[in-house]
Amino acid sequence: MTIKEKITISGDQLLGKVKQLIHEGNIRRIRILHNDKTLLEVPLTIGAPAAAIGIMAAPVLAAVGALAALVTECTIEVERVEEKDSSSQKDEE
Repeated sequence: MTIKEKITISGDQLLGKVKQLIHEGNIRRIRILHNDKTLLEVPLTIGAPAAAIGIMAAPVLAAVGALAALVTECTIEVERVEEKDSSSQKDEE
């Protein structure tokens, strides 16, 4: 199941928040919006090893840093993957 949430944030906090979201690991896609226009959309691989995420994130974070310098306020739209709780599955059996 996929859950979408929107976070409004200032430009100077943008890079830190995107780094935090990438490291959470259950993120499928991050979209950065300014005035309801998409500035950057980043699909993330689910279940990728930490080393691969670090390598993939470097150019993305450079682009996010450049965007942060240009905008004063933006919205981050996050698409998360909700993992099924294994304990609730056991209860159903």
